[in-house]
Parts: sequence; C-alpha cells; structure tokens
Amino acid sequence: MRQGLRVLGVAVRTEKAVFAVAVLASALYGGMTVASAWALGWATENVVLPAFTSGETAAGALWTGVLLILGTALLKSIGVAGRRILAGVIQYRMQARSRRDVTKQYLRLPLAWHHRHPTGQLLSNASADAEAAWAPLAPLPMAVGVIVMLLTAAVGMLFTDLVLALVGFLIFPAIAVLNLVYQRKLSPLATRAQQLRAEVSEIAHESFDGALVVKTLGREDLETDRFRRRAHELRDANIAVGRVRGLFDPMLEALPTLGVLAVLAVGALRLSTGSIEAGQLVQVAYLFTLLSFPIRALGWVLAELPRSVVGWTRVQAVLDAEGSMAYGQAAADRDEPAALEVSGVSYSYGDAEVLHDVTFDVPAGRTVALVGPTGSGKSTLVQLLVRLVDPDSGRVRLDGVDLRELAYGKLAESVALVPQQTFLFDDTVRGNIALDLPMDDEEVRAALRVAQADGFVDRLGDGLDTRVGERGTSLSGGQRQRLALARAVVRRPRLLILDDATSSVDPQVEAKILYGLRDRAQASTVVVVAYRMATIALADEVVFLEHGRVADRGTHDELIKRCEGYRNLVTAYEREEAERAALDLEADGVADIGTRAGTHAGIDAEEEGVSA
Repeated sequence: MRQGLRVLGVAVRTEKAVFAVAVLASALYGGMTVASAWALGWATENVVLPAFTSGETAAGALWTGVLLILGTALLKSIGVAGRRILAGVIQYRMQARSRRDVTKQYLRLPLAWHHRHPTGQLLSNASADAEAAWAPLAPLPMAVGVIVMLLTAAVGMLFTDLVLALVGFLIFPAIAVLNLVYQRKLSPLATRAQQLRAEVSEIAHESFDGALVVKTLGREDLETDRFRRRAHELRDANIAVGRVRGLFDPMLEALPTLGVLAVLAVGALRLSTGSIEAGQLVQVAYLFTLLSFPIRALGWVLAELPRSVVGWTRVQAVLDAEGSMAYGQAAADRDEPAALEVSGVSYSYGDAEVLHDVTFDVPAGRTVALVGPTGSGKSTLVQLLVRLVDPDSGRVRLDGVDLRELAYGKLAESVALVPQQTFLFDDTVRGNIALDLPMDDEEVRAALRVAQADGFVDRLGDGLDTRVGERGTSLSGGQRQRLALARAVVRRPRLLILDDATSSVDPQVEAKILYGLRDRAQASTVVVVAYRMATIALADEVVFLEHGRVADRGTHDELIKRCEGYRNLVTAYEREEAERAALDLEADGVADIGTRAGTHAGIDAEEEGVSA
C-alpha cells in the first residue's frame, strides 16, 4: 500500500495543475451526489407526501423540486465529464513520459548493459510495464472525490439521523478490511503475471528475429511449443488474478448494498415509532444507494495498486540502471579528415579480457586495415572507436580529444560506422539513406555512386522511392551493404569505420568502392576490418591483432615478409586453393598414367593376335 501510494504521489506531483482540476471536478460530482439525495428528500417531503395527504401540490414547490433535481444532475454531469477527461490526460501523459524516459535511458546506457538484458524484457519495460505503472490514475480523481463525497455524506447523515448514520458507517471498516485481504492475495499473483508478459514478449521477439533459422532448421513446431508453454503459464497467471478479483469484486459490490438494506430495516423501525420523518429515511437510504457505485472507485484504485507497483518497480529498475555514458563539452566541428589515436586500450567482458594495451594511430586521411583471426578483438575495438562502449583503461582520441570529452552527439557528426550486419528500415531507399536529414536527391545519388549502388537502385521499380521491406528483405546481402555504406558516406564523416562491411560484395565492386572512398571530395580517414587480401592490399597500413594485442603493424608487403601469423592468416585462402589445384593436378596425372597403361596393353594384345 505504501509503495502504491508513493507511485501515485509521483504522478500527483508531476501533474499538479491537471490533478487539482480533476479533483475539483470529482469533488463537484461528489457534492452534487449528496445534494441530489437531499433534493430528493426535500421533494419527497414537500411535493410527494402533500400530494398523498391532501391530493394536491403547490406549483412553486413542484417547480422548486424539479429545478433542484435538474440543477444537481447538470452539475453532477459536469463533474463526471471533468474528472474522466482530466484523469485520462494525467494517465496517458504519465505513460508517455515513462516510455520516453525509458527509451532515453536505453539510448544512454552502454551496449554492454543491453547485452545483459533480453530484448523482449526491454520492450515490456517500455510498453506493458509503463502502462501498468499508471493504471490506477484513471479512477484516482474519482476516488479522491469519493472521499470528499463520503465526508459530506457523513456530515449530512449525522445531521439527518445519528442512528441511521452509525448503522450505515459500519460498511466502511468492512470495506477497508476486505481490501487489505484482497491486496495481499493479489499482489504476488500480479507480479508473476507481469513477469510472464515480458517473457512471452521475449520469446515472440526471439522467434520472429530468428525466423530464418527457425524455418531452415525445421524448428517451427519446437518454437510453437516453447511459445505455447509460456503463453499458457501467462494464461493461468491471469486466470489466477481473475479468480481473486472475481471473488472479491462481488463482495465489494455487496457491502454498500448491505448497508442500504440495514439502513432501510432500522429506518423502517424508527419511522414506525415516529423517531424520523419519511423524507429523512428516503434521503439517507437514497444516499447510500448513490454511494454504492462511487465507493467502488476506491476498490478500483486499490485493485490496481499491486500491478502498478510491479510495473513501476520494473520501470525504475531501468531508470536506476548505472553505466550510462557521461559526456563532456568538447566540439569536433572540423571539416578535414580526422586523426585517430588509440593508446593503451584494454577491455574485458566480465573476467575475460578481450583487448590488452592496444596502441596504434591512424593519421588523417589515411586508410588502415584491422586484420586478425577470429576472437582477436576486432569487433570490440570497433565498438570502442565509435564509443558504443568505453575502455576499461586507456584512451581513444579523435584529433587529440578523448571521445569521453566530446559533447553529446558530436561524435556521431564526425564518425560513421558501417557494420557487417546491416540494418535497413521498412522505408524507401531515400528514407534509409537520409534518415530524415534534409538532403536533396543529388546528395543521395552521389553517396550511392561512391557505394557502387546507383546502378541497381536505378533498376528498382521506383528508384529512390522503392520500399525495401523490413530489414531490407527485398534486397540481396551485397545490395543491403552498399545502401548502408551510402547511408554513412552521405553524412560526410571525417572518420569512416567499415567492419567487414563489403564482405557480401564481389572483389571488383569492393575495389571500386574503396578507391571511390579515397578519391572523392572531402575524403575520410578510413579504418576497415578486412579479411580479403585484395582489400587489405588497398590500405596504407595494416594493424595485425592477435589474442587481443597489436602483434605487428606496417604495410601489407612488410607484414607478409616478417610476420608469420599475418602471412598464414591472409594467405590461407590462396594456399587452400593452391593445394586443391595440386590435388586436382595429381588426380589428373594418375588418370593419365592409367589411360596410357591401358593403351599400351591394348597394343600388345593386338600384336600378339597378329603374330598368332
């Protein structure tokens, strides 16, 4: 209860003005509800009973009763509309604010944090949890208005008849006790159901994201069964929540009705003894009849509190997460290619050190190839160069400025990364390249020419306006890579990092791309993670990584001569081809010898036949 009230307090403090007006509207509704009971009691006493006793009613009394009833009804309607509309405003504003805060926190948190949390859980935090956290806000103004109504009603009933008021008041402690038991039963069930919502979302996202693996390996039935099991657990958890609510809701509904019956029973006795008037009994009984529904608003708020606390706790776990990146105030607003310096950089995943004391530099305007066997730390180093993560020790500098000292957004203005696994949005070719930046078609086409993508784009049905489908499913791997490269080039980065970004492109096109990057106006400093010898040979210098360290650096020709590990790595493909060719040649030689032996045997046999 305390946690739930603290959550509601956050909303009240955030939306003070709107909440205050909503409560005033709800108080108006509550006050008019009490006033309508008084108006009905007055009409009974001054209009209805005289009609029974004398057979006539004064016109003034009749119109007064009509105006009282209609006036209270009109003001009550205004109060209902005000509290409902403003309660919705508060609720949806808080949900939107939570979603924005969670999303901003996702963007602030380093990539390492995201690696530790499933995507389905992150989606649930920003959607279902943010929604659940503020669910009690819809009935909250009404519940506050009900408190005003109850206080007003209590005073009115005490002044009308003390005995009937005390009889009716017995339902309030009963409602309080019932709600206490209800929350204790519901809270753990709601927590479990909310967790299962995230897990179902996680499994669904994982299955959709891995659709290619699921279908090609025939795992449709297994994935369906995995999703079914968790979905059934969620179903059972929701049913358990529903059972508790189904048990307690009728009891909460029944208590005010029982209060009305008790008031009528005691009131009838007091009426028969002349202790009260008929109008007073009607007023008190009708007031309890009206209160039975608004009192449920308290139950609605209390019923939503357990789920609200769970949602709030899960959202706060994201907002309180540590590891967000700090930024400085330095700018990086030069136009010429950037100089890159990596000095003493080390990085670990838990206890596993991936990079150790990595040091090298890339002069402005030069092209450097990062080469190394699988697991040597190349991809981690790329993440450090674009500051997706920060090093455990050491520094990465751009034009002598530590990346951590740059102002927020300044690094993205100077550095562009083209990853090996390219991502395209379900948008047009133009939209995927510009990404809402104000660029004309000529700038987009110039970037496409550098990426050697202008030819196939022109052949698409609608050219730049062609939609590429979700994740670019209508394009080949090489076409997607070239569009991703154009997306980076069009921003004219001072440092361009290619993480094996041309692996799906044939070598001739790849060579044209790399030459185009060097020869274009406002050329960038280029760092390329490469495996092909043809790509590596185009670089001005090669940095060879092995076991997370810089094993050697120099030109391709220099490393081929002096570094055995580098030579074995980059010539592995050529050596395999040579060995395969040698085996083919050897097989051809054996077959040729066999053919010649068969020919000689045939000649000998023929000669023997002639001799005979």
